[in-house]
Amino acid sequence: MRYQNTYVNLDTRLYHEQPPTPLDTPRAGHFNTQVAQQLGWADNEDLMTNWVEILGGQYVPSDFKPLAMAYAGHQFGQWAGQLGDGRGLLMAQVLDSNGQPQDLHLKGAGLTPYSRMGDGRAVLRSTIREYLCGHALTQLGISSSNALGFVVSDTRVRRERIEAGAALMRVADSHIRLGHVEWIASFAPDLLGEFTDYMIDTYYPECRDSDAPIVAFLTSVVERTARMIADWQLIGFAHGVMNTDNLSITGSTLDFGPFGFMERFNPAWINNHSDHNGRYAYQNQPAIGHWNLNVWLPHFMRLQGISRETLSECLAPYEATFMQHYQQGLCRKLGLPHQSESLSLAFEWLTLLEDNLLDYTNSFRALLGLVAPNDHPYEQKLLTTMTTELSSDAKQVWQDWSIRYLAQVEQSSTEQAINDMQTNNPVYVLRNSMAQRAITAAEQGQFEEVDRVYRLLANPYHVQDIATDLDTSTPAPNIPQMPISCSS
Repeated sequence: MRYQNTYVNLDTRLYHEQPPTPLDTPRAGHFNTQVAQQLGWADNEDLMTNWVEILGGQYVPSDFKPLAMAYAGHQFGQWAGQLGDGRGLLMAQVLDSNGQPQDLHLKGAGLTPYSRMGDGRAVLRSTIREYLCGHALTQLGISSSNALGFVVSDTRVRRERIEAGAALMRVADSHIRLGHVEWIASFAPDLLGEFTDYMIDTYYPECRDSDAPIVAFLTSVVERTARMIADWQLIGFAHGVMNTDNLSITGSTLDFGPFGFMERFNPAWINNHSDHNGRYAYQNQPAIGHWNLNVWLPHFMRLQGISRETLSECLAPYEATFMQHYQQGLCRKLGLPHQSESLSLAFEWLTLLEDNLLDYTNSFRALLGLVAPNDHPYEQKLLTTMTTELSSDAKQVWQDWSIRYLAQVEQSSTEQAINDMQTNNPVYVLRNSMAQRAITAAEQGQFEEVDRVYRLLANPYHVQDIATDLDTSTPAPNIPQMPISCSS
């Protein structure tokens, strides 16, 4: 691997250097060969031979520089003060096969000075969920952290019950969060200029070509965040806990806790069982992204030449960027050109899904069975299942809509429509039930189901022989989608 351990060279107030606390008898859970190749890990015999011991905290390669980051944040809209890596360590920074920076972060690495009341550990169920979700989003084409692999151990950890301790090597283009700047503003304001230079030089070097690099950097963070959240909305993903300490400066999905993929379409769906007021409901994610950035940006007024008016200009592109990316994506999901007629049909379609609580993923994919039934028997079957759930009145709405929709498709290009629909509407997402079956088997020491789900999610836009009916099954309309806890 091409190491580029730069964070450890910053002011020592920003982190605490320490090795991981070893797990007892770590054992292989799953290993992501694709990520290993991307990092150059696969080309290093020592890393490949000892990956279980490395993830288990028993062996720290000489080129690793483990440290726990300090950061702060707003949690559920309230200032939470100092937070930090309470159970994770930034183990190393490298350049991947594309020359892009990547962080290797070990989650479940033991106590740090930032653990507060925690135990510094991770359990197997939350580790598997994060491992599979990072993989799922990455293969769906959504900017996200991923993972090199995970291990399970004999270390016992108490959550709602006593469980097996586990550890995950998370890989992300950055682990710097909005909360890092919040921490600096509150506890070390003299570091803001140096840290801003570091963020620009490391993650946004193209901004150095601007006449105003800091303004270009801040605007880029705003736009990347807007596009990331638009991608979440399009795929039906809810993060569940969009605190400022859980949003990356690179617009890459980070920190999977009570996440979920939409099943029956309900924009008001709350997937975090601790979110009693629905702050992080699916439909609120775009507004919360804006809120978080609006809290983050004013700290930069400490820098010379950055005024409140300048920051308003940096934040201004958020809504337009989100709407353009979302609307273009929504039209592609229907196989239609981005124009007003297409958007009208798209929003009517979403209303039909909501009014009838239809499955979000299956229903979008089923439209291929309407546009080209002879070439898409799987999707035609989905379409039949979908329409049988409709009431008589809803069937009439569907028939009227489908006639206008097909006419719109034919006015453009049916071939282009099919291509867009196939590449923007997945067959498979990580449903809670799918993850739970993998977890249940893994808790019995059987990781074959984790591997099957991993392979299934590696090609989410194609119908696969290894799939079962359970992978695409929809809960009954009267059964609400289960909310998830942070430790799930």
